[in-house]
Amino acid sequence: MRKAERFRRFLDYFTTHFPEPQTELQYSNPYELIVAVVLSAQCTDKRVNLVMPELLRHFPTPAHLGVASADDVYPFIRSVSYPNNKAKHLAGLGRMLMEDFGGEVPSTIEELQRLPGVGRKTANVVVSVIYNQPAMAVDTHVFRVSHRLGLVNRSSTTPLAVEKDLVRYIPEALIPKAHHWLILHGRYICVARQPKCAICPLMDICKYYAEHFGLPAADNAGSLTEPKLPPSSPDNLSVGTT
Repeated sequence: MRKAERFRRFLDYFTTHFPEPQTELQYSNPYELIVAVVLSAQCTDKRVNLVMPELLRHFPTPAHLGVASADDVYPFIRSVSYPNNKAKHLAGLGRMLMEDFGGEVPSTIEELQRLPGVGRKTANVVVSVIYNQPAMAVDTHVFRVSHRLGLVNRSSTTPLAVEKDLVRYIPEALIPKAHHWLILHGRYICVARQPKCAICPLMDICKYYAEHFGLPAADNAGSLTEPKLPPSSPDNLSVGTT
């Protein structure tokens, strides 16, 4: 099966069955989303959604966060992963939003990556979800699922390489949705340790399924050993949520 055909099947399925996917992070404005995404690095959306209400009660705007210290923030996020680093990031993020951006969350990837704790993955999430820009954020789910399905090259072993492979074949208008499709598929079906292949609607195009069960639907190029996602830079705490 050619890669273009595999992409067509992937897009046809999700546009038909899940035409309007949404992030599972709860937010009501760009400030709340960027805070939530920073907290979500190597942490579940469920946990982030639990800590956000109390955090926002004390720091409801960039102005409130901008005058806070890491010690002020820490008690409200202590139950997330890496709370010390994330408290420092959020305090710095609030200050920079006020000092450099007039209290507004910037709308470009380049400007967003200037903020503490914000790397390319986080920036892509924000511009995709808030500003509907054709940005593909590559977290652990996107990385894993895109390799298993055979949507990206085996040699694409970095988040940026996977991002480039994906956007090459996905129409711009669908890129923000495809990001969520890949995440949700990885979160609920194509899970890391025991993927639920028996109920996967994409088994007919999946290289992983063909390799492990000996079925001819997908070609057998590649290896049984999946590439591992290397540590990512400015997001600091690896990419992705679980």
